[in-house]
Amino acid sequence: MDIQKVTSGVTAAAVVGTGAFVGGNHQIDKMQGGPQKREDAQIEAIRQVVREEIYIQLVNNWPKTSGPVKGLTVPKQDYRQTTPQR
Repeated sequence: MDIQKVTSGVTAAAVVGTGAFVGGNHQIDKMQGGPQKREDAQIEAIRQVVREEIYIQLVNNWPKTSGPVKGLTVPKQDYRQTTPQR
């Protein structure tokens, strides 16, 4: 046999074997839900980024104080006993 024919035959066998191996992995991946799992992981990563951005915006834009209110004053009289004059 010619050395060229031997090498081309071995190369062809290797290509066919590799194609079958890669195709088999693709089918196993589809059967186990690989594409859906990757899509879910990508969506979850996007949700995490959006969640962080919204939290940062809320923290930065929420006021530290609510105006000039200093707190509650204790009433001087019991409003259950007497009502204030109108």
